[in-house]
Amino acid sequence: MMNYKNVFTLFWCILFSGIANSQFITGKLSLSTNQEITLQGFNGLKNYQISDTKTDHEGNFTLHYTVNDYGVGYLMASDNKPLFVILSGEDIAIVGEALSYIETLRITKGQENQWFEQYAKEHPKREQALSAWVYLEKLYQMDSLFSMQQTPAQAIAKEKKRIKNEDASFLNALPKESYVKWFLPTRKLVSSVSVVAQYRTEEIPETIAAFRALDYIDQRLYKSGLFKDAIESHFWLLENCGKSIDAVFIEMQLSIDAMVDQLTKDEQKLNEVTNYLFDLLERHSLFQASEYLAIKVLNQGSCTINSDLAKQLETYRSMKKGNTAPEIFFPETTLFPSSKHTFKKLSDMKSNYTLVVFGASWCPKCTEEIPEIAKKYQDWKKNGLEVVFVSLDENENEFKKFASGFPFISVCDYQKWNSPIAQDYYVFGTPTMYLLDGAQKIILRPNSVNQMNAWVDWYLVQGNLLPK
Repeated sequence: MMNYKNVFTLFWCILFSGIANSQFITGKLSLSTNQEITLQGFNGLKNYQISDTKTDHEGNFTLHYTVNDYGVGYLMASDNKPLFVILSGEDIAIVGEALSYIETLRITKGQENQWFEQYAKEHPKREQALSAWVYLEKLYQMDSLFSMQQTPAQAIAKEKKRIKNEDASFLNALPKESYVKWFLPTRKLVSSVSVVAQYRTEEIPETIAAFRALDYIDQRLYKSGLFKDAIESHFWLLENCGKSIDAVFIEMQLSIDAMVDQLTKDEQKLNEVTNYLFDLLERHSLFQASEYLAIKVLNQGSCTINSDLAKQLETYRSMKKGNTAPEIFFPETTLFPSSKHTFKKLSDMKSNYTLVVFGASWCPKCTEEIPEIAKKYQDWKKNGLEVVFVSLDENENEFKKFASGFPFISVCDYQKWNSPIAQDYYVFGTPTMYLLDGAQKIILRPNSVNQMNAWVDWYLVQGNLLPK
């Protein structure tokens, strides 16, 4: 049996080993005395606390991190203004007044952080100057007042080239093995999209290509704090690249292919990125792209998809345009707007088009949208469109209180998400709508009452041909 002396020795060996493998961030913030200060790190889409301490009466503090935190972190004090630092295995020293007074801060120890600090100060100025020269260059190329002036036009082109070369030279001079060598160009890529989309549109193709080349299983990206921003910036640029909506969806499919093909090598990151990107595309009403993502991920066979995510994605494979929607059998508790109705199931209605709406009285968006559908219903019905409301309420009184005034059929089996109807239609959120034709083929998944009303006006009122 191990004696107390050996246990004591082992404890101190483990403790010393932990300290020996840590790097330290020390600082003196003269205006931040006796304040809590924390060091946070990143794991993909989430952040986590690495260490915390309290500054002394002179503003001195010491924090630590380990090799597991390799990447980017940020210091946070009570002013809630972060100071980002490179956690590359070096000790770091900071002096200044307070984290919120960034102009007073200096990195006095830590070479990679000194490079980061220098680039963070110089690069925005170069970007501002470059954008200004790009604006002037267009004036000298396109405005007859200036187009004949070759000397200033040549000077502008020369200065643009000098600024780009100066920026590239700084990055190229960084040691190949350093974290900043990878991080600074990636940060530059992510932060450039709005300027590129608005002022330097000629750079859009190469910027999109750079995003597609990003490796989402690279641990440097995962720990950089840029993981989420890279996804959002990539698809924001695609959405705002100036192409037609059809061309945008083609570009998004190419980007989804590039991302998923990489991510199949890492199951955890595939689930994480897919879940976030799917939600992003849905929030932006980019349903064609979200459908493509869902089918792409479900059809790959090398990784296991989280069961909840897989069920959500299955909506697009099973309930895609052109598929036949499942039958809906009306329970005894169905509310009919007229005693003349003898319908037993959805297919009994024999309407040219039927909008199936899933919602509930407890859903805030439903209490806005479904009463609006009720207001539009008579006009829609005149043009051959019926509505069936499927409630996910669990309480009969709540269901009847909400739906009894609706002028269309309202169905509820009081099983919420376990309702066979909701499960047959792969419903995972409310409101969810499906537009069916007379043969119960899915022809549209509307995302709002306004979209549905526009569809009625365009195809039923104005008589334009339905897309095949």
